[in-house]
Amino acid sequence: MKKRSSILRYTLAVGVGAVLASQSLQAKESVKVGVLHSLSGTMAISETSLRDVLLFTFDEINANGGVLGKKIEPIVVDGASDWPLFAEKAEQLLVKDNVSVTFGCWTSVSRKSVLPVYEKHNSLLFYPVQYEGEEMSPNIFYTAEAVNQQAIPAVDFLLEEGYKKFYLIGTDYVYPQTTNLVLFEYLKSKGIPVQNIGGGLRKDSKGAVISAGNYTPFGHSDFQQIISEISKFAASGDACVINTINGDSNVPFFKEFAASGLKSEDCPVVSFSISEDEFRSLPSKDLVGHLGCWTYFMSIDSPTNKKFKADFQTWLTKTNVPGIVKEGRVTCSPMVLSYNGVYLWKAAVEKAGTFDPVKVMEALKSGVSFDGPGGTVTSQKNHHLTKTVYIGETLENGQFEVVETLKDVVGEPFLKGTFK
Repeated sequence: MKKRSSILRYTLAVGVGAVLASQSLQAKESVKVGVLHSLSGTMAISETSLRDVLLFTFDEINANGGVLGKKIEPIVVDGASDWPLFAEKAEQLLVKDNVSVTFGCWTSVSRKSVLPVYEKHNSLLFYPVQYEGEEMSPNIFYTAEAVNQQAIPAVDFLLEEGYKKFYLIGTDYVYPQTTNLVLFEYLKSKGIPVQNIGGGLRKDSKGAVISAGNYTPFGHSDFQQIISEISKFAASGDACVINTINGDSNVPFFKEFAASGLKSEDCPVVSFSISEDEFRSLPSKDLVGHLGCWTYFMSIDSPTNKKFKADFQTWLTKTNVPGIVKEGRVTCSPMVLSYNGVYLWKAAVEKAGTFDPVKVMEALKSGVSFDGPGGTVTSQKNHHLTKTVYIGETLENGQFEVVETLKDVVGEPFLKGTFK
């Protein structure tokens, strides 16, 4: 009996040792990276696709030898559209999971929630979604469109088209408020009369203007009064709408807009958070002619984009990751900016010869480039990217026809107070 017990203990010990050795070997052969997006809640309509394209990108890189000979091992966590939870999940990724880099966040409030965590641990976050600027953390690289790579070009296009009145509508948080304040200053510098519409101008306790426009909470669904205001505002025939609504509130907004009888020729809406992905949930046939401004459109006719789209669709048919929707999938700018971010990180790691976030960040600041589906992107010293900007007009099928292209637009995060 004692002999059998001894043999059993030896067998268990060998088994445990083999498992630990296997885990140690796997750790040596892989590099952990974090994926931090909302897979539930109001922002899941947008962020789930970023999780999907990141997993596709990791698989694509792994199939081609990985990074510095190591396979990428993704650690995926759900921010659940809960901004304080984003900070908790970021801490988990860095302390418990020991990731070398994180790709994540959509809203600016989620990014600002995790920013102190990445600065505390001196780690690296890639942020892929259009944002308001006025920030340059040493630990964040913004593959996102800055205001001068999206909102300003869109307004310039509308001014050139003869529009003279601008109605600003957005979700009530930092990105719409700051972006609209920059646009407010920019339009004033162009001699456009200030329109005190809806939410109007807000002042803090010291009397300083902190935002301009009409704002609704996350998840807002009743836009009847706002659309009524827009109808009256647009009666003169020279008005347009700047839309910085984020998340699934765009669905009732555009449905109410279409139901009111308003059309793009009456009052075009240019949206900064509506891409091909969100149009899958919208009445796109009723929204023909409205505008988007991004640094990528799915309709771009280039060999690189055709390959990207085809490879993503092939991956969707083969992946067995639970919860991934495979039918009717499209690509969009935040997805491509996520894709670009992974490849820029890879290039920086290979340039630095290490996964050490500090050395990788230095390599990024010195400038690395990637020929992505929307054109070449290059990292800048100020943690932003130089890239191509496209203005597109929506089609009945939910795609965009490119109507203007701006090459090599440098990302400039600090614009408040610069327009005279």
